Amino acid sequence: MRTTPVFATTAFAMIAATNAVAQSATYPTKPIRMTVSSGAGGGLDFVSRLAATAMTESLGQGVVVDNRAGASGSIAAEITALAQPDGYTVMMLSASLVVYGVVNKTRYDLYRDFDAISQLAQSPYILTVHPSLPVKSVKELIAHAKANPAKLSYASTGNASLGHLATALLASLTGTQMTHVPYKGVGAALSDLLSGQVQISFLSGGSLFSQIRAQKLRALAVASPTRMKAAPELPTMNEAGVPGFTVTQWHGLLAPRGVPRPIIERLNREAVKAIQRPDVASRLALDSTEGVASSPEQFAAFLRNECDQWAKAAKVANIRNE
Repeated sequence: MRTTPVFATTAFAMIAATNAVAQSATYPTKPIRMTVSSGAGGGLDFVSRLAATAMTESLGQGVVVDNRAGASGSIAAEITALAQPDGYTVMMLSASLVVYGVVNKTRYDLYRDFDAISQLAQSPYILTVHPSLPVKSVKELIAHAKANPAKLSYASTGNASLGHLATALLASLTGTQMTHVPYKGVGAALSDLLSGQVQISFLSGGSLFSQIRAQKLRALAVASPTRMKAAPELPTMNEAGVPGFTVTQWHGLLAPRGVPRPIIERLNREAVKAIQRPDVASRLALDSTEGVASSPEQFAAFLRNECDQWAKAAKVANIRNE
């Protein structure tokens, strides 16, 4: 077998590095595809389009949203992982994709196959009940659930979804038994919650606030480290008696592994600038969502922590995909 001389290998590496620097200096020279791991119309799509529009204006090239729904975002992840690492394909993902990955075998790895760009938004989950349930606090809910084992039902957006893991973990930590009712999406879950066919849910704030304000649902607590600006009257789960219980629906940007560092840094700057624009921040607030600016390293560490947290939660709650 013929081998490549060491000096030739070194020369090839130098040429590749030189080309990467040259590409970074002129980047971008064509539109950027932003794959989105959900269908049109949901919270992730909303954040993606706000960011894409703002980034288009500042980059001078179109950032085109490409919705790739299915398998909790796994389809979008596979497409992005296989794309050329040139900065012209990025992916907007949510916590749901991390949760999917801890209970399913996937053909990609979020740490091996992607480079982190930035977290961009977050919306804490809210523990909510139907008004017919005679409880007005988390402690009362726990007591009621203990007195009525397996008689209370809770909605989620699907088996092994974030809401499923969150509520199952809550039941495990509090020694209660509740019946899981999975739905295909937020709309169906919310419909049955509003009708009282299920009594409990953990869903992100953007899906619930209009119903809570109309008193069609009762919010008990928010699963964030601190109280929400949009609902400061709601206690955190920690304040309500479940210490350390944090569940956040978040959104962030990844790129295929191997994108030149200068391009990652440019994308980070533009994404952070986009999410911090006053007009973008005000529109996010209408959906009870807050913008988040992080470095690539901070987002990578955040992803690792999320994966570890939900892997442990799935094990504790004995959740496997069906």
